[in-house]
Amino acid sequence: MSDMIAPYPGLPDPDRNAEFYADIPVKRAIAWVVDALIVFLLTLLVLPFTAFTGLFFYPFLWLVVSFVYRVLTISGGSATLGMRLMSVELRTWRGERFGLGDAFMHTLLYSLCLSFLIPQLISMGMMLTTARAQGLHDLALGTAAINRGRW
Repeated sequence: MSDMIAPYPGLPDPDRNAEFYADIPVKRAIAWVVDALIVFLLTLLVLPFTAFTGLFFYPFLWLVVSFVYRVLTISGGSATLGMRLMSVELRTWRGERFGLGDAFMHTLLYSLCLSFLIPQLISMGMMLTTARAQGLHDLALGTAAINRGRW
């Protein structure tokens, strides 16, 4: 199995260091719910600044707020606030923390996967079955979510 995961030299080997990937799918799911609640609260804070016209384009407002939230939090600490709560962080294929460019690309691909049912289902299935618990967007970028504090 190690031959299949060799393209990511900076990430921990899931066979030898399974603790880095322990419970990652569950932690990511909980973090996703926390982040969705935070984005909801942020959209409520933004609504008065749109003179409440944001109610007419609320799904678009949600997408913009969510995108900015994810890029800023991931680039600032390699994890969203929900991920930090769950002690999870994202790493590049080199094993480095995310910068602004990495966070932007990860969020863009995540948003595209989330926008369509089939890619989202494939991504969720991959998180449950791949050695590094990578979603479709993670696999495309060579990134992985790992347990923080073990690195």
